[in-house]
Amino acid sequence: MKSKILSSIFTLFILLCQAQLTPEITSWVINTTGATGYNNIPSNVQLVQYSDSNVYVSATCIPGYDIGPWNGNPNIAENQNFVFKITRFPKYNNSTPVTVGLGHTGIWSNGVSIFNALDARSYNNLNVWHQNAYFFEGSGFDTCLGHPQQNGEYHHHVNPRCLYNDADSTHHSPIIGYAFDGFPVYGAYGYDNTNGTGGIKRMRSSYQMRNISTRDTLPDGTVLSSGNYGPAINSTYPLGAYEEDYQFVSGSGDLDIHNGRFCITPDYPSGIYAYFVTIDSALNPIYPYVMGNSYYGTVPSGNTGPNSGHNTITESTTVYSPDSTTAINIISREIKFSLAPNPANDYTYIYFDPASDNNITGTLYNNNGQLLRTINNMQPSISYALDMSNYPTGTYFLHLETKNTGVVQKIVKVK
Repeated sequence: MKSKILSSIFTLFILLCQAQLTPEITSWVINTTGATGYNNIPSNVQLVQYSDSNVYVSATCIPGYDIGPWNGNPNIAENQNFVFKITRFPKYNNSTPVTVGLGHTGIWSNGVSIFNALDARSYNNLNVWHQNAYFFEGSGFDTCLGHPQQNGEYHHHVNPRCLYNDADSTHHSPIIGYAFDGFPVYGAYGYDNTNGTGGIKRMRSSYQMRNISTRDTLPDGTVLSSGNYGPAINSTYPLGAYEEDYQFVSGSGDLDIHNGRFCITPDYPSGIYAYFVTIDSALNPIYPYVMGNSYYGTVPSGNTGPNSGHNTITESTTVYSPDSTTAINIISREIKFSLAPNPANDYTYIYFDPASDNNITGTLYNNNGQLLRTINNMQPSISYALDMSNYPTGTYFLHLETKNTGVVQKIVKVK
């Protein structure tokens, strides 16, 4: 009898765990084999943790597919060691819409950054006519339609064609990412009707090319002074080269001003607001590509703005394993890490095991007890470089601490 009771309790526990495993937890391409991508950097998502309210995605920003070269682009893709936070309960923003700004605006399911349609430049630097990244930088995209920016952050402004089969027009596209308001991003194909009925169709943007011969007005009808005119429309700057060459025409496509719609999907049978990437029948990207100028929902802090994407985890979490539905919520964990090379010359690297605690603070001291460096908010499944090149030969001590535990590692610096 006792064994039957225990078995029933265990079965209930399994069911409860499975009930928690919703798409924002399970839709990620997690690297479970130690595979590497560009420049031997660990690829795809390294770790997914979740709480009752949030999902934390640790990623290098390097995909598992081959990337590069980037013609005319001197930048190289580098490990970003991101920890993004996705809310599990996204909400419609019934106030002033949040602008989809520059830099990362969401995260593809393989841990690569989603960028908006722009390239951060404007005509004559007047901030009036904004350059379309696909037009101005597209020749430097690799075959997967991505490229790195100045800090080495590899990203896609447009449909990430190597992430899913964008030619499969007979099935509803999978979730291929999440925007930072917590709503899913799907590939190019959805149900014909928002209630989940009908066949499968390619989702059409409701942004249309404007019928203009000169760039002297904005899409909202604003008449510009001559000093704010855009360039002449010609073979060098054809229509479509600038964001303001497009205007939203409600009902002209399947998607709203945010480039999404509320609809039933295979992952959300009760319905969800979802963004869709937009392409034409020849699989070419169509403006606004992923999201419109503003988010549908509210956007929590931590993912956007300068130096963002390195969230602190201040709540107990469960580590999600794609081959298990029985993960247990661990309130506190030990600090589990490896450090190599040691002895070190110029650099040594700290790697925290996925089972390690979150929010680790590292402090480096010399043999006289002098504090040399502090690294805050280090997270599991992320590697950190410790630059020893400017220190003299000798013995150093790295203290790793959380609110729960601490450990000290000796480092020997050699020539």
